[in-house]
Amino acid sequence: MNTTTNAPDNAAPLYKGLLSVVVPCRDEAEAIAPFYAEFSKAISAMGCPAYELIFVDDGSTDSTLAEIEKLADANVRAISFSRNFGKEAAMLAGLKAAKGDFAAVMDADLQDPPSLLPEMFRAILDEGFDSAAARRTTREGEPRARSALARIFYKTINALAPIKLKEGARDFRLMTREMLGAVLELSEYNRFTKGIYEWVGFKTKWIEYENVGRCAGRTKWSMASLALYSADAITSFSSAPLALVSILGFLMCAFSAFAAVFLSIRQLIYHNSAYGWTSMICVIFFLSGIQLFCIGILGHYVSKIYLETKRRPHYIIREKK
Repeated sequence: MNTTTNAPDNAAPLYKGLLSVVVPCRDEAEAIAPFYAEFSKAISAMGCPAYELIFVDDGSTDSTLAEIEKLADANVRAISFSRNFGKEAAMLAGLKAAKGDFAAVMDADLQDPPSLLPEMFRAILDEGFDSAAARRTTREGEPRARSALARIFYKTINALAPIKLKEGARDFRLMTREMLGAVLELSEYNRFTKGIYEWVGFKTKWIEYENVGRCAGRTKWSMASLALYSADAITSFSSAPLALVSILGFLMCAFSAFAAVFLSIRQLIYHNSAYGWTSMICVIFFLSGIQLFCIGILGHYVSKIYLETKRRPHYIIREKK
């Protein structure tokens, strides 16, 4: 249920209408209360007339849902999944449930500062943008290996895909109802929301800020899960890996033909020159590795087709509150 909040006397309402804020969370019991406190400060500073705060519990194994239920606020809603379906599914569920004239997505760990919301609103209302998105300018406090791999990912996807992602872009974004409708029209099973935002277009203002550490808990993203997520992102918006595989195959065939001619001529001239068991085995293993690598890329695309054709739901809701 949505209710109207009373803005402080010194805070003129920044906008009129309903604001929907989607907060995907998994095992964030310790972060719920601090997040709600900071979010409430931002709402009060904006003089927000009406809002709905939609927490999406993505199969948490701790007391995340219980902590959400403790919030004595009629504007708070909760969606609880039957199991863990992933952050992409949680964001989709929250955005589908959003009823506001504006919709925002942000994390519960306060790495997406709620204090940026007023600036985001001004970008849309005063500057004519369709959305405002947050971008980290630093990665202080993050492991160096993770930061390096993140930079490699952004360079790779921007080189291979027609869409261009901002390095350091967060999922934290405020958008108009029109842009939200466009985002929800893309119903593919394999979702990469940052790429979807860029694909639908619309005018976006990037708001930069320095990295903020988690207020509580630990990240749920391992290096392996980030690597798989990156591979899904690249293959979701680019067929360039398939083209690269074809080019690689052609080059290997050309090299093999040249080598066969060269070795045959050398054998005719020098005799007994085409030998070497060790080098032959190395070449066989090298070519076999390239073949398996190419088959793996093809298999990744085929697996995405397989998942799409099954048309399974993105998530299953256990309860709404």
